[in-house]
Amino acid sequence: MTTEGLWLNDEQQRVWRRWLWMNTELPAALHRQLQADSNLSLPDFEVLVQLTDTPEGRVRVLKLARALGWEPSRLSHRIKRMAARNLVRREECLDDGRGAYVVLTPEGRTAIEQAAPAHVQTVKALVFDALTDAELAGFASMVNKVLTRLEAQALSGRS
Repeated sequence: MTTEGLWLNDEQQRVWRRWLWMNTELPAALHRQLQADSNLSLPDFEVLVQLTDTPEGRVRVLKLARALGWEPSRLSHRIKRMAARNLVRREECLDDGRGAYVVLTPEGRTAIEQAAPAHVQTVKALVFDALTDAELAGFASMVNKVLTRLEAQALSGRS
């Protein structure tokens, strides 16, 4: 049995390693920008985005964890830190008594509204300003193809 097909070729290896490096460097740069400009962490911002994407500014804890791709314990720790800063609050679900909501506070809404413009400018400068329209279309296509495969794998029960 040959192992030739098991390995990445030289170009795939180069691209893959650059991708891994980008996945380290880009979130770090975004985190630094958010910290400097708004005293939010990137995970804080991610939580606030999810909450502002809902009309009522509240999401069930487990639904929020799934949307973020986080373990519930990670979200619980993050929510405690954010609640201490009055960015969010936790509310028990009175309907069924089994779950809880994470709720955006007025202070949390103000924080994300103030942080978003500089964050968007940073994302544009680091990612989108460097791409032509054709490159953006290719990037979008690649992202969609990979996410489709990941979603299919998740649905099939394979990790």
